[in-house]
Amino acid sequence: MAASVAHQSWTTAVGWTWRPTTTNTRPSPLCLPLPIFSDSVNKRKNRALRVSCDYSCFQIKDVSYRPPGTKTNLLDGVSFSLREKSFGLIFGRSGSGKTTLLQLIAGFNKPMSGSIHVQRYGDDGCPNWSPELLDEKRVGIVFQFPERYFVAENILDEVIFGWPRQRGGNHLKQLLALRLQKAITSVGLTGISLDQDPQSLSGGYKRRLALAIQLVQAPDLLLLDEPLAGLDWKARADVVKLLRDLKKELTLLVVSHDLKELAPLVDESWRMEMGGILKGEPLPV
Repeated sequence: MAASVAHQSWTTAVGWTWRPTTTNTRPSPLCLPLPIFSDSVNKRKNRALRVSCDYSCFQIKDVSYRPPGTKTNLLDGVSFSLREKSFGLIFGRSGSGKTTLLQLIAGFNKPMSGSIHVQRYGDDGCPNWSPELLDEKRVGIVFQFPERYFVAENILDEVIFGWPRQRGGNHLKQLLALRLQKAITSVGLTGISLDQDPQSLSGGYKRRLALAIQLVQAPDLLLLDEPLAGLDWKARADVVKLLRDLKKELTLLVVSHDLKELAPLVDESWRMEMGGILKGEPLPV
């Protein structure tokens, strides 16, 4: 196969056939809760629809971490909150614990103390539900230089590498196909042949592919470690534009030294000091 996404179908490694569609689809139901319309559309037309302005926040409280067998904390009482569909940026010196924090949030390690959860608030700004532990399955992470971890021989198999291998019903197949279509479209890979070797892509398109791999899982929270590292100026600009678009649908938490380029996207920022101490601080740009 050597055709573009718009004109062909593919049979995946799990035996499913996927055909791209140009039909717009609704956002994934796995996204964080959207505003709730409390009145039925069948009510009288002269009654205004009331909107509940509920929102959710991703929260870390007093999280500390020390690797097994060591005596020094890499994270020390870290606390912060990030509202849904916003962009948070953590900056600081190398070795201060920024990547360690992302790995904890993604569930690769467990904190010694503290909690990582989602808190829902009402339109009065007060919590209206008990905090829920963050489900690790709802978190995506893109590592620094993610192209080093590509394992498949073509783009399609790379994107669906983490899909369930068991046979699924039509509903599951349709859901995954829609996720694939949305992910490929969201990152601007629609003009690329899906049977192309991922390592043959340019640096910028490799980053797009790394994002698609996570987006197909429909995460609520997307973590990115140095997303602009190693890219030329054009690829960096393309990735920044892509992150601006993703912010409309996802909560983004980014670790980066490239503060000037990402500053226009940032809603909240924190400095990680040596010893794993996190403090809220405006970007020094």
